[in-house]
Amino acid sequence: MNSIEAQLIHIAAAVVMSFILFVSVDLIFNLPTSESVRGVAEIRKAITRHGGDKAGSTMMANFVCSPDASAGTLLAACGVYVAGIPGGLIAAVFVYLGNKICHDDGYAGTTGTVLATLLITASTYIGFHPSDWIAAMIINIVIIQGISPTHASRGLGALWLLRKGNRMEGKK
Repeated sequence: MNSIEAQLIHIAAAVVMSFILFVSVDLIFNLPTSESVRGVAEIRKAITRHGGDKAGSTMMANFVCSPDASAGTLLAACGVYVAGIPGGLIAAVFVYLGNKICHDDGYAGTTGTVLATLLITASTYIGFHPSDWIAAMIINIVIIQGISPTHASRGLGALWLLRKGNRMEGKK
C-alpha cells in the first residue's frame, strides 16, 4: 500500500472516529434539548420547516451557534498539528472561552476538545497524522451542515432517539 492509500484510509477512519466522538459528547451533554445559545431556535425552526427532525436540527443549530464538540474536534486537530498536546489543550481553552462569549453554559465543546486531543495524539502512535483529523472534520462538517440539513437532522435525531431509549422526543 502506498502512502496516499494509507492516508486516505487514515482519513476515512478519522471521519468515523471523529463523528462518533463529537456526536457522543454532544448527546451525553443533551445538546439536542438545549437552546441556551442565541440563534439556535431560529435555525431549528428553519430546518424543521423543511422537514427536518426537531432534536437533530437543534443539535445542528448548536453546532453553528456555539463552540461544541464538533468545533472542538476540529480545533483540537489544528492545535495538535501545530504544537502537539499543548496545542490541543490551548484549543480547549479557546473553545471554553468561546462558550463563555456565547453565554453557553454547556461544556460539550471543551470536553470534546480535550477528548479529541487525547484521541488524535494517541492515533499518531499508529501512523495517523493530525492533518488526517483536520481533513476528517472538514468532511464531517460538510456532510452534516452542507449537503442536506434536513436529512442530516433526521440522522442526528435518530441517534438522539437511540440515546433516549426510542422515546419520540426527537420528532417534529
